[in-house]
Amino acid sequence: MAATEKTITTISTKGQVILPSAIRKRKDWGAGTRLLVEDTPDGVLLKLAPAFAPTRPEDVFGVLPHSGKPKTMEEMDAAVLAEARRRDARN
Repeated sequence: MAATEKTITTISTKGQVILPSAIRKRKDWGAGTRLLVEDTPDGVLLKLAPAFAPTRPEDVFGVLPHSGKPKTMEEMDAAVLAEARRRDARN
């Protein structure tokens, strides 16, 4: 593991902190990158914020409208298999 890079930065009057360019480039954090800020016993931890909030299937089940008779498991399995075969035939 490489030695931790230590750099000093300053908090602006607006509470902004500038991260050194070398760190931003290494992490690929450009302008507009959303970071998760965590207060830890050792200091402040910055992590890339997830693109989407965590979701559970039960939170989103049934949110899309559907008209018609529900499909059986056999019909869904057959449709998935047919699509896989169609995509495989394309390649």
